[in-house]
Amino acid sequence: MTIKIERIYNKQPSKGLRILVDRVWPRGVSKKAAQLDQWLKEVGPTKELRQWFDHDPDKFESFKEKYISELQHNDKQHAAYQELVDMISSTDETPILLYAAKDTTYNHAIILRDCLEHNTIKAQ
Repeated sequence: MTIKIERIYNKQPSKGLRILVDRVWPRGVSKKAAQLDQWLKEVGPTKELRQWFDHDPDKFESFKEKYISELQHNDKQHAAYQELVDMISSTDETPILLYAAKDTTYNHAIILRDCLEHNTIKAQ
């Protein structure tokens, strides 16, 4: 199954299972305009990791390793990840992971999509 990623600020929201994967609600987006099916706050990276990364491309590989470690070892994040896996596996709609970051190349949604598509995170 193909999993899409998309900025929540896109003017024409794509059709599918729309899941916001950020911990913080995106500025300037109403809940109605977001057209969400689910908001999984806990699947996003922790505040500390987000602040450390600060969308610095030079830190992306380290960020990726640390984020995957969080998804594997942080109980709340792992549970949210498993909830995401269950949602995706039980739908016929195209899953769309929504994020707010301006950077479309270096962000956690890309890592999350790759983990889901390659089954990187195993059940505990």
